[in-house]
Amino acid sequence: MDFHSEGVKKEIVDKIVKRMEREKKPVIVNVSNRHIHMALRDMEKLFGPGYKLKVDRTLMQPGEFASQEFVTIKGPKNEIKKVRVLGPVRKSTQVEISRTDSFVLGIDAPLRLSGDINGSAPITIIGPAGTVELKDGCIVAKRHIHFASKDADFFNISGGDVLKVKVENESGRGLVFDNVIARVREDMALEFHVDTDEANAAGIKNGDKVIII
Repeated sequence: MDFHSEGVKKEIVDKIVKRMEREKKPVIVNVSNRHIHMALRDMEKLFGPGYKLKVDRTLMQPGEFASQEFVTIKGPKNEIKKVRVLGPVRKSTQVEISRTDSFVLGIDAPLRLSGDINGSAPITIIGPAGTVELKDGCIVAKRHIHFASKDADFFNISGGDVLKVKVENESGRGLVFDNVIARVREDMALEFHVDTDEANAAGIKNGDKVIII
């Protein structure tokens, strides 16, 4: 590469300017502990006919909330209690865990984007009114950033792009996350999701910020 050519100089300057612009808009981190998204039919098996989830607190993504309801998840090796149900109800039931959780349960949950559950790990869900046996539906969620369309335009990013992000908090370990998937939708809020294993490795917590690099 000829670093003295005007074309190369312009490319380097453009990259520096883009980096500086992105640093002006850091992305909030929220750590995803193990949780369940539930279909109506399964919710009624677990909690009873006509049951409705009770809101404990709203989440950053519009319309989503952490409910007051908890279930137990069970694998061949062990079970994990007090797994929170997130609302609202979805078309399919999906259990999201960390890699550490998969070792505890004795299952091989694949690394997938949320919603991609076909052929994923089987798991048993135990509620106060009944039990649901999922043939598939348990995953370790890929780290990702939610973008509203206007935020994606600002960063010049499209849905499905693979990004790098740098941890910016003082207590962090200077870690850079590779293979971060961009999820773009008009009604999304700008938010970086990692699981508890990833957060612990990076020394980050809810409300910390990362820079897209």
